[in-house]
Amino acid sequence: MLLLGIDVGTSSIKVSVVDSQTQAVLQSAQYPESESEISSPQPGWAEQSPEMWWEHVKMAIQKLNEAGEFSSADISAIGIAYQMHGLVVVDKEQRVLRDSIIWCDSRAVKIGDDAFSAIGAEKSLARLLNSPGNFTASKLAWVKQNQPDIYSKIDKVMLPGDFIAMKLTGEITSSPSSLSEGIFWDFQNDELSEDVIRYFGFDKALFPEVKPVFSAHGYLRDDVAAMLKLSSGIPVSYKSGDQPNNALSLNVLEPGEVAATAGTSGVIYGVSDQLFRDPKSRVNTFAHVNHSSEERRLGVLLCINGTGILNRWAKTTFGAGLSYNQINHQAAEVAIGANGLRILPFGNGAERMLGNKVIGAQIHGIDFNLHQSAHMFRAVQEGIAFAFRYGLDIMRENGMSPSVIRAGKANLFQSDLFTEAFVNATNVPVELYNNDGSVGAALGAGIGAKVFGSEKEAFANVRSVKLISPDASQKYDDLYEDWKRILDEQLINK
Repeated sequence: MLLLGIDVGTSSIKVSVVDSQTQAVLQSAQYPESESEISSPQPGWAEQSPEMWWEHVKMAIQKLNEAGEFSSADISAIGIAYQMHGLVVVDKEQRVLRDSIIWCDSRAVKIGDDAFSAIGAEKSLARLLNSPGNFTASKLAWVKQNQPDIYSKIDKVMLPGDFIAMKLTGEITSSPSSLSEGIFWDFQNDELSEDVIRYFGFDKALFPEVKPVFSAHGYLRDDVAAMLKLSSGIPVSYKSGDQPNNALSLNVLEPGEVAATAGTSGVIYGVSDQLFRDPKSRVNTFAHVNHSSEERRLGVLLCINGTGILNRWAKTTFGAGLSYNQINHQAAEVAIGANGLRILPFGNGAERMLGNKVIGAQIHGIDFNLHQSAHMFRAVQEGIAFAFRYGLDIMRENGMSPSVIRAGKANLFQSDLFTEAFVNATNVPVELYNNDGSVGAALGAGIGAKVFGSEKEAFANVRSVKLISPDASQKYDDLYEDWKRILDEQLINK
């Protein structure tokens, strides 16, 4: 029995087919090969077309089928992972009304701050576990305030994965996990937040039917099945934001377990059974994939907007024609500390862990007679690792101190230099796994369709491929303090 996982990323769509008996990946495909564009109509804005995602999903599945490594008729369930916090709105005919306002868009910061004040800090943190901040609810409020003609036509509000499930099945559903990441969920009452809906003046009818993450969110339509060469009627049995899904793919399901990822954005994601909330909402708490009112499982998420996107920028700007392996090799030839070159990687919108401030990416200490492109490549990866350390220290302030962090050997964690910088900057060992979001989504589909007897069974054959332990933490600690001094100076001026 085979499972199909779809990962709707910011840069591309990744799809994988997994054998449920062995958890082996039979085939994976990505579309497009180059990275998808983000539209920025104004500074601080970030949008993508949901219809573009759908076209890319179709092309990725077509590539998967053309590989001929499996029989598509054997696929029995579909799971979807998706970029978090994006706003998708459709009318009664399920037509998209505007481009999605995605996760790194900063336009709704003040709207969320005003909501936090009006609802009350203590009430927001007790019930929502977060400030409304720059999340989906605030983005919907921005549309309501600034595009009333569009708002008046909205039939349903969705997150990106809900939209792809709708295109596959014709049905629109959500889950407590999805609604919590949009800051629509009241954890105290286990229901849609009356406080948020009342304050923003939303109609409850805008929100889809709420189902558990692991459940049938619809069944593949006949016409879509024929187009994709899949069997009609198979369930979409799992939908999750990319970070809870990344944690699932690494078997991070129980309190105290921690995952990390470093794609376009960077995340540390820990599981807790406590109603965790940071008083300043610098790290955020959402319902994890296995959360329920009977058994609390909350994902505590630290997000850095500018990680892989900065590394890509450095490669494009200073390493034209080079592969990522080549820039990593050049960076490794430079001594730790990049000869005094320091980079702040905050050039992709408002950063939650910096209080939703926009300070921009910055280069400090550059010497035209000393620094070459290799120094830039190293300073970029070290700067990203230091940003992870800064965020992890916030999590530590709030009582979450991991003894080990699990990560997929993907994106920046494919770089030995970055992995070593991350381990030494945070002083926490990292276990690497050959896994990614689309594989996690496929395994989630198997859990949701009850192909597996339990969540534990879904990961019976998943093994770590490498453990990296700190070996230069004091040296990186000294460098981090210098990097943090520069960051603190910038924050004082904002």
